[in-house]
Amino acid sequence: MTIGPDAGEQQEQDRLWMHEALLEARRAEQAGEVPVGAVLVRDGEELARGWNHPIGAADPTVHAEIHALRAAAARAGNYRLTGTTLYVTLEPCVMCVGALVHARVARLVYAASEPRTGAVASCFRLLEPGLHNHDVSWQGGVLAEESAELLRGFFRSRR
Repeated sequence: MTIGPDAGEQQEQDRLWMHEALLEARRAEQAGEVPVGAVLVRDGEELARGWNHPIGAADPTVHAEIHALRAAAARAGNYRLTGTTLYVTLEPCVMCVGALVHARVARLVYAASEPRTGAVASCFRLLEPGLHNHDVSWQGGVLAEESAELLRGFFRSRR
């Protein structure tokens, strides 16, 4: 029998890993990209991390989530990333939610909501249980204000 972390321990772990995702978001910002970062974790161990860089990569699919999933799949030698949790600083879009389902990610934790294109709770509800052949549990709002302020600051500096 495996005993998982209690609620307090889980919240602490979620905050710790979201801080790591925020480091990746700052990396994206330094590169002139929209500051979104992601970290993929299994059993308390980091498998991969990623940051938004579609501009630098000249590839519209290089969102932070996709970057982390690709790196983890390459490391694991398998596109199925069962038992993992993805921490990302912004609510995923439709493309990224699809990738999470196909990769069989167990859990998603995101920081800030994305009112324009969020595909988990804001615009679309694509992770509703039973909607796909694999369910991804999710939680939003972990370090939401820190992530939202990073995004606001980035866009303010562009205006």
